[in-house]
Amino acid sequence: MDSRADEAARPRALVTGAGAGLGREYTRRLAADSYDLVLVGRNEARLRELAQQLESEFSIRAEVVPADLSAAEGIDAIRAVIESTRVDLLINNAGYGLKHGLLDSDPDELAELDTVLSGAVRDLSVAAAKEMKARGRGGIINVSSLAALTTMGQYAASKSAALVFTEALAGELRDTPVTVTAVLPGFIRTEFHERLGVDRPGPGWIWLDVEHVVTRSLADARRGKVVSIPGWQYRLAAQVAHVAPRSLIRLGSEKFSFERNS
Repeated sequence: MDSRADEAARPRALVTGAGAGLGREYTRRLAADSYDLVLVGRNEARLRELAQQLESEFSIRAEVVPADLSAAEGIDAIRAVIESTRVDLLINNAGYGLKHGLLDSDPDELAELDTVLSGAVRDLSVAAAKEMKARGRGGIINVSSLAALTTMGQYAASKSAALVFTEALAGELRDTPVTVTAVLPGFIRTEFHERLGVDRPGPGWIWLDVEHVVTRSLADARRGKVVSIPGWQYRLAAQVAHVAPRSLIRLGSEKFSFERNS
């Protein structure tokens, strides 16, 4: 089989927020499974370095598409990739947190965060779902958060919207070969909290490794599970959250706070 035929035979995944944390681990795991990749993120240099590593180590093809998903132009650029080339698996993973609460954040910051965590997820998922349904195969993984079950500011609100949207899309695609999965991680050992400038709260047992989160979520997605919650402690927490009074959820959310680094 020549290189072009080999490439055509390999599945192809597009991962947003591919340069670090969960996104980076998704790309490595998929490359190990012989997926070609489209790496999306804002840091082009980091993405190109990662692409070279993946191509060298796993003999796959890794393309780089720099894009800022807080802007319409960035979302349009990635949607164009989805609509013009084959994407067998879309992983909407891009995300970040704000350093301040609702009242202390600039309105533009809140809007941009919501666009990345919810708007981009919606627009790219719909574009991918249409193409996948027409081809008769495909999968979509949207990384939400266990925070979606809380009232912890704009981050939680946007992650909640992404969760509900994902469940709705999965319902519309129920009788098709296209799977849609929302992943609700809890605390993960990544760069997220360092970038946010906060200390990691709580005991060590609440922290999950990225490898575990990626392994569990990919396995759940392949089984067609609509909601994936890695970690027994977080599956238990989700069950409690579903039956707890909202007043208790609000109280717990208000009392929880990160300790900011100076």
